[in-house]
Amino acid sequence: MKYEFFVAKRYLTAKRKQAFISVITFISVLGITIGVMALVIALGLITGFQSDVQDKILGATSHVMVSDLTGEGLKDYSSMISKIRKVKGVKNASPVAYSTVLLKGPYKNTGAMLKGIDFELEKKTSSWLRELERGNIPSPKAARPGMLLGREMAVEIGAGVGDVVTVLTSSSRLSPLGMMPKTKRFVVSGIFQTGLYEFDSSTAMIPLESAQKLFEMGDRVSLIQVKIEDIFKASQIEKRFKEILPSETYVTTWMELNESLFSALKLEKTVMFFTITLIVVVAALNIIATLILMVMEKTRDIGILMAMGATSQNIRKIFFFQGAIIGIIGTSLGVGLGLLWCWLANTFQLIKVPVDIYQISYVPFYIKPLDMGLIIGVTLLVSFLSTLFPSYRASRVDPVDALKYE
Repeated sequence: MKYEFFVAKRYLTAKRKQAFISVITFISVLGITIGVMALVIALGLITGFQSDVQDKILGATSHVMVSDLTGEGLKDYSSMISKIRKVKGVKNASPVAYSTVLLKGPYKNTGAMLKGIDFELEKKTSSWLRELERGNIPSPKAARPGMLLGREMAVEIGAGVGDVVTVLTSSSRLSPLGMMPKTKRFVVSGIFQTGLYEFDSSTAMIPLESAQKLFEMGDRVSLIQVKIEDIFKASQIEKRFKEILPSETYVTTWMELNESLFSALKLEKTVMFFTITLIVVVAALNIIATLILMVMEKTRDIGILMAMGATSQNIRKIFFFQGAIIGIIGTSLGVGLGLLWCWLANTFQLIKVPVDIYQISYVPFYIKPLDMGLIIGVTLLVSFLSTLFPSYRASRVDPVDALKYE
């Protein structure tokens, strides 16, 4: 062990006559600890919230959507899907026919988004469809056409598996009583839950062929939804789609649909990081005060060391090591306590939020390795920089003046 580090550790751990410096040292460590802990918790909260909402949104919807500019629907969609699947990075592409309808349940009526999908294709990339909360996917061989309901919607209209639900569409038919809304009865074959409240409370699903017939779309579909391997390459894949698809098609990505939400979360995360970093900076000022007082108290010791041959660089190292030890201890405690809090909050779901507003039932905490590295790096950098001035002052002590009255 180099003697500079030994002396620095001795100054921090040995009992002193001036307990005031010990108190300031403790406050410095505590300040760094609180600052780092606050950073870990704050970034964990923002990252966890963003990741959870993002996963739920993308789990229930598509990454890229291809629709028709005219609003009449996509024709010859099978050939388009074949072209889309050949694009590098595409996991799955499936047709969707949808419309807004009125659902008449056993106890209540409500508006809904009725989607016709190819269940076999969707099951490949949608875990919530493979693991329904109750029931089964509608069978095309069933005597009466089946329907899947979102969990929240099923609760709202009072429908369970096996119940009959009547669908009223916006299209009308001529009857002896005049123009009447077109209706169709479906049996609820299953209940799904994606975890996205807005989706689960407003969506019902039926087989694609049933939807095309109900909405009188013929061989057209409303859109093609595409799942890709890397969600952050959606913009690149969008450009590729525009090159290979007809000019009358319109391509949009999940980033464009949710741009305002994720931009706000990203900005909030950045602002919060810099705001809470100020706590670490204030704690660093305590390190400066501690080391300056240490220099004043240890002037005689510095003079003796320099008289014995210690150089200015050796003296600087002693006080640099003191500040570094304070910074490392405070950072380690802060990281440990911050991670402990995040684990407790996730395990026991400590922070509950209204699911109908935030789309999640509790606030999750998730720390990315990059964020953790940034927190540790910034804190240690601030701690190390705070040692420069006190260590410089210590190295400028004149041994003759320091020992003049000894």
